[in-house]
Amino acid sequence: MNIDNTKAQMKKGVLEFCILSILANKDCYASELIAELKASKLIVVEGTLYPLLTRQKNAGLLSYRWEESTQGPPRKYYTLTEIGKNVLKELNTSWNELVTAVNSINKNKEK
Repeated sequence: MNIDNTKAQMKKGVLEFCILSILANKDCYASELIAELKASKLIVVEGTLYPLLTRQKNAGLLSYRWEESTQGPPRKYYTLTEIGKNVLKELNTSWNELVTAVNSINKNKEK
């Protein structure tokens, strides 16, 4: 078993959920999303993030708007749509169930 690959797959599996969670708090442009994910130890590069954002936008979970920037070109700010909010709610429920199940299994192993 390649432990590094398994850990990477676990992080990758929750990345879309984390993006929706961040956008539930505030609209962000890609660099802000990357900074928040890195601060949470979910290291992401632009080459990973942009396809996820495009997939979420195409699924109707996100929309975006352009805003002028005082520090360079206009920025694309992503916003959670109503569909995205509903999906996030479902993902939160699933996540909590998963965490409870995994913690339960881990507690049983410690005994």
